[in-house]
Amino acid sequence: MAEAQGLYQKALKTVQKHQMIQRGDTVAAGVSGGADSVAMLDFFYHLRERMPLQITVCHLNHQLRGEESDRDEAFVRELAERYGEFSQILRGFILPKFFVDNCGPYIQAIQSISGEYQYMPILESPAMVDLPGRYSGLVQVRDALEAVSDQILNIRVGASDLSHVFGLRRHVGSTIYDLLPVARLLCDIVTTFAGQYVVSGPVWEYYGGPGWDTGLRRETEQDLLSGFTGKTVIHPNQIPVVNRCLQVSQSDYLDACRILNWEPDSPHLVSASTEATRMNEYNTHFRWAQRVSCLARIYGVRNGRRDL
Repeated sequence: MAEAQGLYQKALKTVQKHQMIQRGDTVAAGVSGGADSVAMLDFFYHLRERMPLQITVCHLNHQLRGEESDRDEAFVRELAERYGEFSQILRGFILPKFFVDNCGPYIQAIQSISGEYQYMPILESPAMVDLPGRYSGLVQVRDALEAVSDQILNIRVGASDLSHVFGLRRHVGSTIYDLLPVARLLCDIVTTFAGQYVVSGPVWEYYGGPGWDTGLRRETEQDLLSGFTGKTVIHPNQIPVVNRCLQVSQSDYLDACRILNWEPDSPHLVSASTEATRMNEYNTHFRWAQRVSCLARIYGVRNGRRDL
């Protein structure tokens, strides 16, 4: 009992330190049915004694382990009902190792499941390493997803799995883009999917020690330059660093405003930037401005306002 209380206090201090939850928030608790996630659910249940929270239990049934997957889901439903008012379960589905060999069955499963669920394919299959089949395979997967595109929340990349194929691992002072075989594969994924879907940047595996945050900032900045949007985090320490990196600069924000508010009948399709340091061209920079606008609305502007 004392050990459990100590764990609760440690979790509470982490939540407070990083301001992860505020009064009145809605918390989505991902519960697999294992000991860790059940303990987390119990923590949130007791946290409601300190602050008002709305808790929704989320269970991802991969439907890859047959009856065992169904038993996990039934157990989580039972837990949600036991904890009372947050008994409604939201289900999304992660689709690991998504590629040519399994995208057909995955898509058939999506089409057979009733309900407004969202799906997140993870492109991490070792089969993508094969260069002759990579391009045709990525296009085949993209075309197959068209049938369920409105239910695809996000495309994720599994850079660690892909690095494993080559026996590589980035150090805290390097980024995934220094591992050229992996970086080129990731860029092929962005080229294929980013025109239609949100493609998020790879996990950064460091969250402590000298230089971890500098490395995370460097890689996230390179993610953005490479066409990724967002980044999967694995530790609370990473959240403020990533959110800060995803804010747009004041100069980008002002130029995006100018481009998006361009007079359509204007004979001038080129002008100086707001700070008179670069060229703004409507036809060339319009999509860039739309992306900056979206990031500004979600993450904000560094030392500035959001009026897009």
